[in-house]
Amino acid sequence: MKACLTRIFAAGLATVLASGMLLPASAQEWQTSSSLTGPSKYGQDFKRYDYVNPDAPKGGTLNSTVGGTFDSFNPYIVKGASAAGFTYFGGGLLYETLMEQSLDEPSVSHPMIADAYNFAADYSSATYRLDPRAKWHDGKPITTDDVVWSFNVLKANSPQYGQYYANVKEAVAVSDRVVEFRFDQKGNRELPKIIGDLVVLPKHWWEGNDASGKKRDVTRPTLEIPLGSGPYKVESFKPGTEIVWTRVPDHWATTVGVNVGRNNFDKRRYSYFLDESAEWQAFTKGGLQDVKRENSSRRWSTQYDFPAFKAGDVIKQEFKTSSGEPFQGYALNLRRPQFQDRRVRQALTLAYNFEYMNRTLFFGLNTRTNSYFQGQDLASSGLPTGKELELLTPYKDKLPPELFTEEFKLPVYDTPQAERQYLRQAISLFAEAGWRASGGKLMNEKTGEQFKIEFLGKDATDEVIASPFIDSLRRLGIDATLRMVDTSQYINRINEFDFDATTTTLNQSSSPGNEQRDFWSSKAAAKPGSRNIMGIGDPIVDALVERVIFATDRDDLLAATHALDRVLLWNYYVVPQYHRPVLWLAYWNKFGIPEKQPSFIGADIDSWWIDKDKEAALAAKYKGAN
Repeated sequence: MKACLTRIFAAGLATVLASGMLLPASAQEWQTSSSLTGPSKYGQDFKRYDYVNPDAPKGGTLNSTVGGTFDSFNPYIVKGASAAGFTYFGGGLLYETLMEQSLDEPSVSHPMIADAYNFAADYSSATYRLDPRAKWHDGKPITTDDVVWSFNVLKANSPQYGQYYANVKEAVAVSDRVVEFRFDQKGNRELPKIIGDLVVLPKHWWEGNDASGKKRDVTRPTLEIPLGSGPYKVESFKPGTEIVWTRVPDHWATTVGVNVGRNNFDKRRYSYFLDESAEWQAFTKGGLQDVKRENSSRRWSTQYDFPAFKAGDVIKQEFKTSSGEPFQGYALNLRRPQFQDRRVRQALTLAYNFEYMNRTLFFGLNTRTNSYFQGQDLASSGLPTGKELELLTPYKDKLPPELFTEEFKLPVYDTPQAERQYLRQAISLFAEAGWRASGGKLMNEKTGEQFKIEFLGKDATDEVIASPFIDSLRRLGIDATLRMVDTSQYINRINEFDFDATTTTLNQSSSPGNEQRDFWSSKAAAKPGSRNIMGIGDPIVDALVERVIFATDRDDLLAATHALDRVLLWNYYVVPQYHRPVLWLAYWNKFGIPEKQPSFIGADIDSWWIDKDKEAALAAKYKGAN
């Protein structure tokens, strides 16, 4: 699941700022591929990705497994657990978006339902022109009415789209092929481009009646198979257990650039498992999961010793990525009173012994994360200077003083003495915040209650990574526990902010913008289903988020993002965990794979295809498992 976090600059524009950013001198001209960081390497005539095999054969089945269950085919609302193949942001397998974000370049989008766009020179509006070939699976054309209706529905019902398009006041069909999006503010350079991320839904289907004659409701979960426009459609399903997608042979967009050489599997089957161990065993036996994205260092290092791997029928491969690293950490729910004091959150961060975990659990393969924009020039470092310092100075009396005098550093447990040092510092911070050790328990001086923290998890990995941290917290006298729930309950509790602490993962692009509201803003904190699960409600953070969104050029964006990153880090809203700059894939040897893969995302499985000879050999050897 990739983040859709891009920023607008029109490719091929003539005037260049001293900073290297592009001015919208030709904003009113129709443009196809768009970029925020300079022209796309493909220019304005994108035919296909340069890494794909344009003659890749079609056919076969890609088998996948999923943890948990599902009860809905409507992914754009808070209620329900969506089935595999649907996605809460973007089109998934069923729908298409106006434009599609590039898989091999940062902050670039290519045509999809829209074949071109333009925008006002002051960034007050954007206009998208529909491809006349675009149609739904029932043969009806995708219309500007569909686009306008989708915009209104998604902005009203999707937490992600609602925040993403907060400054889009209306969408207006100005002709049978052209839609204009009008903004309530000027100067938001990202907004014209990210309109291209709008998924388009079929108005006529959603406003029609189901087989029983009942009117459909786009605001409710449903297990009726929806009408779509994408490369696949739902063929069959068993509620909560399995969903099978089939490729649309006459898909209207087969020759559109982003699809050439991709979407090669005739079927995509997803089987659901409630137990991670059973899911792993299914992969080792074959037939239910063909490609496994591995997240466990222990498993990657020690458990690939099963017969199929030893025989060379399962392959492990490491793909390097260049898109920056997701931020992963323990989100502390500030809606809970015990986490509202910054000193408490800092103390919890001091108690996290990454080095012990990396040595004993992760085989030294992980690296500590120390920025919300890890691995990019957007990450803060050292002390604030220049424009960043100018942005932070007006808030100096409301920010932690050390933000201006000390480089942000996380504890390093490199010696036995370090552990005692950091735990002593944590106890001191707790005491300053009104929590005192008494009889082996950390007690609140006013209420007499013990400090409690319950970690919320959903699978065996959560239990593995939480246990050492819980042990450290118990040494401080904290009543620390782990609550394991099923996937559906986990999703519901996260959406409703019903937890103390849980692991969160936040993906950032090279051009952050409107999506930052959904991560950090006060409004998002109050909206169920938002990604501000921490409950951050800080006017300074709100102001810096807006500063990021309305950055005037790349240098301005860097300064604003550094400032935001620094304020988030020094407020200890999340206990940072770790990352690794590679993608681990293990797969059954049944595929043809392009010699080159996109280093930006690591690997594009949709560019793979079934090699019939390899598949037949596996089927003979494993009695049809593959």
